[in-house]
Amino acid sequence: MKTIRLLYPDYLSGGLDTYYFGANLLAHIVPQNANQPLLKVEIDPPDGKKHNVTDGVYAKKDVLAGIKKANEVLASSAPDKIITIGGNCIVSFAPFDYLHSKYENMGIIWIDAHPDVSTAKDGYPNAHAMVLGSLMGGGDSSISALMKSQKFQPNEILYIGLQGLHDYQANFLDNIGVDYRVQTETFLSDDEIRQFASHFNHIAVHLDIDVLDAALFHSTYFANKDLVGDGSGSGRMTIEQLSHVLRCITESADVVGLTIAEYLPFDEEKLHNMLAEINIFRE
Repeated sequence: MKTIRLLYPDYLSGGLDTYYFGANLLAHIVPQNANQPLLKVEIDPPDGKKHNVTDGVYAKKDVLAGIKKANEVLASSAPDKIITIGGNCIVSFAPFDYLHSKYENMGIIWIDAHPDVSTAKDGYPNAHAMVLGSLMGGGDSSISALMKSQKFQPNEILYIGLQGLHDYQANFLDNIGVDYRVQTETFLSDDEIRQFASHFNHIAVHLDIDVLDAALFHSTYFANKDLVGDGSGSGRMTIEQLSHVLRCITESADVVGLTIAEYLPFDEEKLHNMLAEINIFRE
């Protein structure tokens, strides 16, 4: 079995430069393994330029170009398993679609405080909020059109850590038929996770770091009080709860895809930027 690590530092889909810095730092944080080659989706680094909103999507041309580049890397490397290092949530689109073409009976476990099923007409232009909807054939039609495999079905999706929804998100999930539960009081039980996993031969796991409680883990979007996003709130998990969930999944299923997305090390980025102003580092 060939496992690759896909470094995919997309930041434009989230409208925040720190996603780029966070992805590259995360590549050094994940446990090292010489048997898993690190491949990169070449994304131009942030340059401070603003991009247009086209058809309701910010930097649409560049976002689509990134997905196409990811598709090319995956097609040429032909992995059996993929660890995707993001970047924001859009980075799951190409790997999960690729794995779906390889493994027909595959489910998705989406560990996230937010459903990521927004559409271009809902008023929030950042494509990272559209990724799972697009994998189900909704979201944004331009993104969905890049799929190589069939769309995921509503009964192939399990949310863990989901917090309060906007009306348009709830309407999408209700209309398409996803069985979800808002988990503001209690998270899913081990039995519920195992029961879902038992229906599939393979599982792809999307881990959005903002499922963690921003009061306890500060490298998340919601730890930065200057950011408002689409008005959603922070996740509520502790590191210990998340660790337990991941162990439960990996012990209960054949995990062929794992995405780690939305790691936002604001303090580390500030330190980097400060040091970059010192002459000795530029001599």
